[in-house]
Amino acid sequence: MSLKTEVLNYLCAHDDEYVSGEALAQKFDKSRAAVWKAIKSLQSDGVHIEAVTNRGYRLLPDNDIFDGETIKKDIDFDCRVVFYDSIDSTNTQAKRMISDGADDVFLVVAAEQTAGRGRQGKSFYSPADTGVYMTFVVHPNTALQNAVGITTAACVAVCRAIEKITDITPQIKWVNDVYVNGKKICGILTEAVTDFETQTVSSVVIGIGINISTEYFPDGIENASSLNVNVKRAQLVSAVANELNRLVRSPFSDYIDYYREHSMLIGEDIYFIKNGEKTYAKALAIDSDGALEVELENGEKETLRSGEITVRKK
Repeated sequence: MSLKTEVLNYLCAHDDEYVSGEALAQKFDKSRAAVWKAIKSLQSDGVHIEAVTNRGYRLLPDNDIFDGETIKKDIDFDCRVVFYDSIDSTNTQAKRMISDGADDVFLVVAAEQTAGRGRQGKSFYSPADTGVYMTFVVHPNTALQNAVGITTAACVAVCRAIEKITDITPQIKWVNDVYVNGKKICGILTEAVTDFETQTVSSVVIGIGINISTEYFPDGIENASSLNVNVKRAQLVSAVANELNRLVRSPFSDYIDYYREHSMLIGEDIYFIKNGEKTYAKALAIDSDGALEVELENGEKETLRSGEITVRKK
């Protein structure tokens, strides 16, 4: 680990106090000149460090430090954090790690994805520094039907985390999108790694992408927006991870009511694709298993357990 990284990590851990150059030099067995160069390099990188004569150095509170150590600091359970400045996809990387034998609870986080993935083969736009892209991996070793509710848990975790650290009340678009002010700010992609011999889910890969300050989206991406609030990315990631860790170990009944209360669909006119054609309906309710109950135009009732729905514009 470079001296610059060691100094930054130390200042992050002591962000409520000044640390002298002499103390840093002794801590890392370096000269004060080397510490000074590390501080200057961090400042050149955009890290806001206050330097006060006879007091030392202190991280200013407006910093948005985004790295593995800063995320790990606020995680309240045993979890390995693997951080990348840029990667193709955190879900893809998590599955590579599982293939290589990883069997612990871990979190893959990136400041940018170059090939972010969404549901049904869609891409998830993941520009650098304006969002958080994370994948949480657990190993439930449970029957597949018992793992399906994890996507519901992920939606609830994201909403609770946002409510905890901002004044925003998000809404959920069944089954896996989080909306603010009628626009999508978060997508969730849950993938199961199955043991074919035992027919159980050995690992669940929960991918979450949240737009924080993204302003411009490529052509073809409709109804997308961002939180547009001043929030530290590391704090948001750790808050989501803490909530998600609790929820995936809880009964479905503990959070389905919250999911229902935050639904943006109940009573709305929607359509979904059935047998290759648009099928028009009204969203009626979310049942105890998280499925969407709808009423078709001919008056028949149907329960949707998967798929993509679209709210019809009024």
